[in-house]
Amino acid sequence: MHEAVNGTRAIALVGPAGAGKTSLAEAMLFASGAVDRQGSTSNGSSVGDFSPEARARGGSTELNLMHFDYLGEHFALIDCPGSIGFAADGARAVAVADLAIVVVDPDPARAALAAPALRMLDELGVPHLIFVNRIDQARGSIRELLQALQPMSVSPLIARQIPIRESEKVTGFVDVALERAFHYVPGKASELIEIPAEVADREAEARTHLLEQLADHDDALLEQLLMDETPEATLVFRDLARETSENLGVPVLFGSAANSFGVRRLLKALRHEAPGPDSTAARLGASDPALYAFKVSNAGAVGRISFARLFGGVMAEGREVRDPEGRNIRLGSLFAVQGEKMAKLSEARNGDILALAKIEGVRAGQWLGTGTLPLPPDVPLPALNCALAIEPADRKDDVKLSGALSRLLEEDPTLRLEQDEASHEMRLKGVNEEQLRTIIDRLKRRYGVEVKHRQPTIGYRESIRRPVSQRGRHKKQSGGHGQFGDVVIDVRPVERGAGFGFAEKISGGAIPRQYIPAVEQGIRDALVKGPLGFPVVDVSVVLTDGSYHTVDSSELAFRTAGRIAMQDALAQAHPHLLEPVHRVTVVTPNASTSRVSSAVATRRGQMLGMGPRDDWPGWDRIDVLIPEAELAGLEAELRSLSQGLATYEAEFDHLAELNGPLADKVIKQREPEHA
Repeated sequence: MHEAVNGTRAIALVGPAGAGKTSLAEAMLFASGAVDRQGSTSNGSSVGDFSPEARARGGSTELNLMHFDYLGEHFALIDCPGSIGFAADGARAVAVADLAIVVVDPDPARAALAAPALRMLDELGVPHLIFVNRIDQARGSIRELLQALQPMSVSPLIARQIPIRESEKVTGFVDVALERAFHYVPGKASELIEIPAEVADREAEARTHLLEQLADHDDALLEQLLMDETPEATLVFRDLARETSENLGVPVLFGSAANSFGVRRLLKALRHEAPGPDSTAARLGASDPALYAFKVSNAGAVGRISFARLFGGVMAEGREVRDPEGRNIRLGSLFAVQGEKMAKLSEARNGDILALAKIEGVRAGQWLGTGTLPLPPDVPLPALNCALAIEPADRKDDVKLSGALSRLLEEDPTLRLEQDEASHEMRLKGVNEEQLRTIIDRLKRRYGVEVKHRQPTIGYRESIRRPVSQRGRHKKQSGGHGQFGDVVIDVRPVERGAGFGFAEKISGGAIPRQYIPAVEQGIRDALVKGPLGFPVVDVSVVLTDGSYHTVDSSELAFRTAGRIAMQDALAQAHPHLLEPVHRVTVVTPNASTSRVSSAVATRRGQMLGMGPRDDWPGWDRIDVLIPEAELAGLEAELRSLSQGLATYEAEFDHLAELNGPLADKVIKQREPEHA
């Protein structure tokens, strides 16, 4: 007997790019009667992927929100982008979903693509099942696919169905829990048929295995199996629901979203086995009525919108809630979301996903409520491995660009804007180039700001090899008071990473004390651009002597003398080029390790170590030092060598001396700018 759930159940669709998540969402909307015909992303008729960027790209660039009713119960859909550059847009929403459907390809060779989604769900504790899409195109066996997927899942996979084949093509399935067979009918519900004789033995074997898996956590079922008793269907489905909601097992179903194969069976599984919002609230620690804002958007016609999920109680427009800082916030208009369409709500109920209009100051990842607020879920985000130096194509758009970027940064948790002091570049950082180019397109389309962009300047530096003693004198007479400053400095190299040091050993009043800070400032001025054209690092300077004029000396004169002395000293101290080197950690499926290692080596990589990735069976970790100049394009190359799975994190490690033709090339490229 099915027990009704208290509120709306939220189902997230996750998985690799191209697996068919949005197509499955469209099929679920159609099968439930929420739309009159099944939309398609290929012809632009889909409810999801409605943004111009998604249409142009042919894939999701942001999460899609939808909802439907099925057999008297309400469901919300969260369709999450699969591409690494856009996946973070759905991560916070997934964390508060009741259940996630991991959509995968039927090819066992592509099973590894599901690993990131499965591991994220295990880390977040989100119950989930697997839907094998495009089963009508499958060439390998479901058993091989499950064997390939199992190492990536903490919990055991539970095969809910076995395929029925005709001439090697899957044309239907047997529901192992229900012990019924179905034949696929394009665009319609599957037809109930007799279990074919040729699959009867496999069905019996699969059912026995399923019951044994369930009996691992149910003593009553175990006893029935030991006594050779046939368990009642209600017990089997109750255990399936428990296995799913408590993350004890991961059910696996299959079908074809494009043809609506297996979609209604999936909907029935969700209705019977997906946990409800009360279960998720307990997992998140939300004991009082509360809203979790998982996304902010500035793209809507009604202005700034916060997308949120409600747990517990009822909320309506005008309701006062508090944010984590204790500030009172009055809720504006509430909307239900169906793709790009929004319908105003009189009130929101337990589990609903809704859009909140006209509430300022609310950030994505925040709880809002009337009582004690839980801690926000710890959502993993990808490394920011790509950057572009940007500037407005028209200088008059400086302010406009700043405002537009602040809105986009608010929307995307994986965007950062940085100002590099040495190069004076404004840098937009993100996950990969695909994401950043989409942002640049969005700046032009949504805000009318055209942006010029290029690869950021590499942070080269220079230092010296030998100590030098140098005098610097600045003398100028042009009527009235002149300018006079005279200094002697000792300059020497120091260990790498020590930075700049200044000291003075002036005796006998050779330079009045009030001018010494000006000398230091002049020396620092010279360090901004050394003889090779780059900032100078790791030098120590001692001011040893000098002279002054009682009338013509001034802070400006001694600052100029200090700069002259330092510039001359650096030119004589055998300057050499330094390049930034990053410590890079690459993680990759071990099938791609050798190719990835070779790719890293061609980028002047210095291998530090290699071994298994912790808690990721079948994956390796590679630690390597790579010059910053070699990181451009690394993310794309690693993905091309690993079915799109290898990723890396990089952080600055040290500056290393660069000599020979590479150094000559860098210096020559700098000369026109330095001239």
